[in-house]
Amino acid sequence: MRGYVLRWSLLVAALAACARGDDTWGAPERTRTPLPAARASVRDSIRWDDFAGAAACTTCHAEQSAAWARSTHGNAGGAPTPQRVIAPFDGTPIRFRDATVLPSSASGTYAFTVRRDGEPDVVLRVDGVIGGAHMRGGGTQAFVTRWSDGTLRLVPFDFSRQARTWFCNTESRGGHGWVPITDSLPLAACGDWPPRRVLGDTPRFDNCQSCHGSRIEVALDTASHAWRTRYASLAVDCESCHGPARAHVAAARAGRLASDEGAMRPLATLGKDASLEVCLACHAVKATLAPGHLPGAPLGRFYSARLALLGDSLLGPDGRTRTFAYQEGHLWSDCYVNGGMTCTSCHDPHTQGYRDAAGRPLTGPDDDRQCTSCHASKAVRAEAHTKHASTSPGARCVACHMPYLQEPLVGTRIPYGRADHTIAIPRPSSDAALGVPNTCARCHAGWSTARADAEVRRLWGESKPRPATVEALAAGRAPLDTGATHVAAQYAALAAWAERHAAVDTASLDGDALLRLRALARSRDVDVRALALATLHLLGGERAGVRAFLAERLTAESGDDGPLRARWALALATLGERLRGRGDARGAARAIERALEVRPGDARLLAALGEALGAAGDATSAAARYREALAHDPAQPLTLVNLGVALEAAGDAGGAAEAYQRALSLDAHEPLALANLGNAYLRAGQPEAAITLYRRALAADASIANVHFALAQALGQRGDLRGALASLRRGLTFDSSDAQVRALADELARRLGAR
Repeated sequence: MRGYVLRWSLLVAALAACARGDDTWGAPERTRTPLPAARASVRDSIRWDDFAGAAACTTCHAEQSAAWARSTHGNAGGAPTPQRVIAPFDGTPIRFRDATVLPSSASGTYAFTVRRDGEPDVVLRVDGVIGGAHMRGGGTQAFVTRWSDGTLRLVPFDFSRQARTWFCNTESRGGHGWVPITDSLPLAACGDWPPRRVLGDTPRFDNCQSCHGSRIEVALDTASHAWRTRYASLAVDCESCHGPARAHVAAARAGRLASDEGAMRPLATLGKDASLEVCLACHAVKATLAPGHLPGAPLGRFYSARLALLGDSLLGPDGRTRTFAYQEGHLWSDCYVNGGMTCTSCHDPHTQGYRDAAGRPLTGPDDDRQCTSCHASKAVRAEAHTKHASTSPGARCVACHMPYLQEPLVGTRIPYGRADHTIAIPRPSSDAALGVPNTCARCHAGWSTARADAEVRRLWGESKPRPATVEALAAGRAPLDTGATHVAAQYAALAAWAERHAAVDTASLDGDALLRLRALARSRDVDVRALALATLHLLGGERAGVRAFLAERLTAESGDDGPLRARWALALATLGERLRGRGDARGAARAIERALEVRPGDARLLAALGEALGAAGDATSAAARYREALAHDPAQPLTLVNLGVALEAAGDAGGAAEAYQRALSLDAHEPLALANLGNAYLRAGQPEAAITLYRRALAADASIANVHFALAQALGQRGDLRGALASLRRGLTFDSSDAQVRALADELARRLGAR
């Protein structure tokens, strides 16, 4: 008994020391103890040549191949054909306020011709089709064109099947979401005009990662000074989910499968989380940890869906979409958190049809057996549970628990509803507080939220309580919940806490918070423990006790510590961006310096450190960090551009021009290198050379307003005032916020009119 008492008293003393904070927080170290070196990271061996192509699967897997060929995945995209294209390419004009777009087809070639007064026509050939507008809640179709730099870019004119109209996304410029194209909308209101989103995953461009097809790769080819884009298909094919099959096919053809040679992992045998990973590779917003993911490689080495929540507001407190997301709400559903539900519990992976938990096909998404195959008691006396007649639409399980909710960032003018995969219980008042539409009002259109809430209480009584962490998040709190079984909510609360308390080397930390962060740093979930470690590192990275704990956790990480380090470092960089957004660029730099302790020599982090130092006004140090980044990865045109900007700020114009030229030797189409080199020529009194470079920059990206304004200045120096006015006006269509430029354009127009 005495031994138990002694151990209990020691535990109480340890907890008290943590609560006081100072003993375990530790004093600042005079000499910083380095963290343990990274272990040799496991490098994935999957290569492009390891894949066989979907056609190779047909011989042995004819039934599955035939089902897939009819499925939405099998028809998710491809080359433009009359069978695939649902949008009208019949020459009927799409009219903007200041442009006309003619979608046309001839001899199998589809194209958009953009016409504007006083401008040459722009022809965008359709090189691929994305989507078949299959989705019940709002189907759309998009198109890609090969850009002059080798990238495949999405054309900013999309088509809605339900609305039967062309539309574009104005969110990044006007903040109005997706809107139908009308003759009152200026072309530049489309945030993706000129085309800027690319297929494939590269940080240089806005991108759709690699989800709209199979094995989409985009990379800078320094030999051709352009980008190389390749893909197996714009459909989602067998190897998108099953991984590379070349060895399997070769073994099958040679009759060696019995020896397990070329064996592939049967996806039906995967556990809950591994099964979800296959689908969430595309059906979730993800933070990129490393480039080069190919199907079959462990997703967690390359992406993190949870880390995408840090610094962003994708999801609400209960996992429902707040801005724009996909099906990651599944991770918040009670059927997943406290059950075994995977995507294939309801969706057949080959037909994309619906099925019950035993795999039996169902008639469609409204078939209650999706739910009652698990919740069997609800089917015994269904009306006693639903409170609706069995023939009523409101009697369907999905009507209340998986309604189609419009993606909020999209707006309301283009149908784009997606089934609520959190499988929530309707709570009209609390839903309204979260901005979620009243589910009851979908049928009972005249009901107010208060009326719906009263009816829910009358018919069903008090609703099942939400998890405590979800309730706290909904109330605006961010608890450090160490005991949660709801890992998605636990991570969201930790992310909210980290963002609120983001500071470098805070003077003190509440002892209970320190204790909880340490507990979270021991989580079984790599995302949770990485964020907890990053938060401790940021708040107390100079403290002896904290550094000892960080080192201990790195040493304790089993196997490959690369996934933990990648998340930890990216979390620190993201929190650094949070500090920079608050005006603390120096704090941001210190946060990224700590990320580099975790991942020394990371070129992306070194470039980010250069940006933070430049924002803090330290151009010399910024240039040094850019040079260090380039030493680790020389093929970084944008880092060379930023080096040039830093050198200019430090007074080294010659070094800056050399950096811009080096960037162009890698990517001859890099608009920022062309524009900044043009600025150098303009300052040197060479407007003709500057004009040539500005025009090349605008050919690559005509949306950079400042380049239009700089071109106007160069044309003015040459005496071409009409050309200068035209350039000012083009720039103002993309950014009209500069009063001085507006005044200059007005004055120039007045003078030319007077002539």
